[in-house]
Amino acid sequence: MQEEGKIKLGISIGDLNGIGCEVVLKTFEDARMLDFCTPVIFASNKTISFQKKELGLDINYHGITDASKAVDGKINVVNVWKEVPRINFGEATEEGGKFAIKSLRAAVEALKNGTIDALVTAPINKNNIQAEDFKFPGHTDFLAQELEGESLMFMVTDDLKVGLLTDHVAVKDAPATINAILIRNKVRTIEKSLQMDFGIRAPKVAMLGINPHSGDNGIIGKEDDEVLKPVIKEMSDAGHLVFGPYSADSFFGSDAYKNFDAILAAYHDQGLIPFKTLSFGKGVNFTAGLSKVRTSPDHGTAYEIAGKGKADPSSFKEAVFMALHIFKNRKEYMELTENPLQKQRIRR
Repeated sequence: MQEEGKIKLGISIGDLNGIGCEVVLKTFEDARMLDFCTPVIFASNKTISFQKKELGLDINYHGITDASKAVDGKINVVNVWKEVPRINFGEATEEGGKFAIKSLRAAVEALKNGTIDALVTAPINKNNIQAEDFKFPGHTDFLAQELEGESLMFMVTDDLKVGLLTDHVAVKDAPATINAILIRNKVRTIEKSLQMDFGIRAPKVAMLGINPHSGDNGIIGKEDDEVLKPVIKEMSDAGHLVFGPYSADSFFGSDAYKNFDAILAAYHDQGLIPFKTLSFGKGVNFTAGLSKVRTSPDHGTAYEIAGKGKADPSSFKEAVFMALHIFKNRKEYMELTENPLQKQRIRR
C-alpha cells in the first residue's frame, strides 16, 4: 500500500487479440480515473503502443521494470516481456494465450508480494490459455491455487449479488458435485464476503434449487430434498440466515431476489443468465473468499468486435471501482476486527 493511501491497482491485459487492451486503455483515457488509483498494467511498452495506435486512443503511459516503481498520477506499464507478439484481432491464437498467461502470472506474483494492492483481470480465452504449466479452466481456479482461501465466483453489482455453488463444471456433472460440505463452505464464504467486503452485518442468503421447481417434492429429481434442504435447515438452526431452495425459473422475474443480500445458484448458467440479463455492462466478476482482491468485467474477449474501436469499457470501469471499494472495505474490516478488546478499552 502506498504511503499516501492511493491504491495500487494491478491489471492483467488478457488476450491481446480480444478487447482487453481496448477496455483497459479506454478506462484510463479518462484522466480523472487517476484520482482514484495508481494503475499498473502488466504487458510491455511496445504492446501497449501498438494497441493504442491501432485503436486511435490518445493516452500516455509510463514504462517501468517492476510494479514497486509505479508512479502516482501516471498509467504505469510493467514490461513483462521483451518480445513483440503478433496481434491478430479477432483470432484465438496460441500466441494470444501465451502472453495472456505471462501477464496474469506477473500480476498475481506482484499481488502476492504486495507491490500491488488489488487486481483487475481483462478477459482471457479458456481454450488458448491451456499449456503444460497452465491447466485451468479460467482465472478463478488459477487464483484459488495461488492465493489463500476458499474461492467463490461472485457476480456483483451494488444491488444484485449472485454466487455459484459450481462454476466451470458441465451441467451434467453439477448435481453430483454438490454435497453438504460444498454447500456449507460456499454459504460461509459468501456470508464472510458480504460482511468483510460489502459491510453487511447479518447477511441473508437465498439458495436456488438444483432441479426445475426445486424437484417438486422429488417428482423431478431428489437432489433438492436429499442434499439442499437438510443442509439449509441445519445451517438455519445454527443461526445462519440462509433460505430456500427456491425455484429458479420465477425467482428473478418475481423480484424475490430483492429480499436477499445474495443468491447462491446451483450451477453456472442458472446464476449468470439472470445476472447478466439484469445488469449487463454494469456487472463485475469478483473472486470472493481469497486473501487478495480480484475483479474482472462480466464479458469475454469479444473477438467479433476486437480491434474495431467498438468495445464498451463500462464493465471494466465498474470492475476497477468495485476492486477499490472492496479493498477499502476489507482494510477497514480488518482494522476493526484485529483486536476488538483493545479498541473497546481505547474507546472507554
